[in-house]
Amino acid sequence: MRHNVHGRKLGRTTAHRRALFRNQLSSLIEHERIRTTLQKAKELRPLADRMVTQGKRGSLHARRLVGRVVSDRRQVSKLFDEIAPRFAERTGGYTRIVKLGPRKGDGAEMAVLEFVEKADGES
Repeated sequence: MRHNVHGRKLGRTTAHRRALFRNQLSSLIEHERIRTTLQKAKELRPLADRMVTQGKRGSLHARRLVGRVVSDRRQVSKLFDEIAPRFAERTGGYTRIVKLGPRKGDGAEMAVLEFVEKADGES
């Protein structure tokens, strides 16, 4: 039984998994939508939502906390200046996962992880 066991290992060491999620989060902030496997998307979504919540706070301390995960300063400023203000009225659920079906090569279930609010204001 897997009671109280959170998170998937995804066949990686802890450092590799952490690096994977940092890179995917950076890509999500930069492009505002990424295509990945369903399992990786499900693991990345809580991390992305926490970063947007920090962005909504807007304090220096919040910027430093986000800077621990997202190393590129341009992406941190994009998160705080462009992405987080879009979600000012929303209390959670900043990202969505859209299933795409199996990948042709190995049959892995694919998905798109994207922000709910688009850059031009439409939802």
